[in-house]
Amino acid sequence: MKHTISVLLQNKPGVLSRVTGLFSGRGFNIESLSVAPTLETDVSCLTLVTVGDNNIVEQITKQLHKLIDIIKVTDISEFEFVEREMALIRVKAEPSTRAEILRICDIFRGKVVDVSAKSYALEVTGTCDKVQAMIDILRPIGIQEIVRTGTIAMTRANKKY
Repeated sequence: MKHTISVLLQNKPGVLSRVTGLFSGRGFNIESLSVAPTLETDVSCLTLVTVGDNNIVEQITKQLHKLIDIIKVTDISEFEFVEREMALIRVKAEPSTRAEILRICDIFRGKVVDVSAKSYALEVTGTCDKVQAMIDILRPIGIQEIVRTGTIAMTRANKKY
């Protein structure tokens, strides 16, 4: 089962390396990782996606809590949450496929961010499934390069007023 884990940690050198070392040392894979400072510049939010059963993820979160400089660990998969990922996709743009590429980009609410004589660079933002769907549709046209961010996520706000 896929789990999205949010980790608040001190924004210090070596902290990220200790987190990733914990995963590799125990043979767990990180499918996606994104980290950036929060409103407090000395605190960062790390969002990672991993696969494992609930017992494995519980073990991971307990081990993360033991690391120095970790403030809070939450498996947000247990809650309703919003997730996003961004991809930049360079696709071969022959005169015969340019209109089709623009239609696909429009359907996925993407943007053309760079144009050359032989290619378009497209930006798409959404769920991981949406990003992957756009990649799958563009693949037969001729993808030249893909760069993806990691998943970022946050729990949904309490809707009770």
